[in-house]
Amino acid sequence: MPLAPHRTVLASIGLGFLLMAVNAGAQPKPPDGLEHAGASAQVLTPAVVRSFHEEPGGKSYVRLKLLPRAKLPFTVQTFRVADRSLLVGLSEGASVKFTSRHIDGENTVTSIHAVAGCQRFQPCD
Repeated sequence: MPLAPHRTVLASIGLGFLLMAVNAGAQPKPPDGLEHAGASAQVLTPAVVRSFHEEPGGKSYVRLKLLPRAKLPFTVQTFRVADRSLLVGLSEGASVKFTSRHIDGENTVTSIHAVAGCQRFQPCD
């Protein structure tokens, strides 16, 4: 006995979803030369230094205004600084690029360096 037309359509839709689920689990191969880069690849995030402060316990913090390229529209966030010496030579208003990690429940800056400021309406590196 042949299946009714609506059952055939439902069966083909179900098969389509099954194939999409199987393909979604497949991991794409990284481009040549990047096979081992995985978790060790560092992403430099552009920002502007807004302020610094230090808690009595010795923890240092920096407030950074993240630029739109960071996938957040002009957000100011506070980051703990892993090593106070990272902030030597930086002043409020300086353009920087930094990397961070989530350490001990806090977003922590692991590296930061000053860069040339971005010009408005110009491509920024």
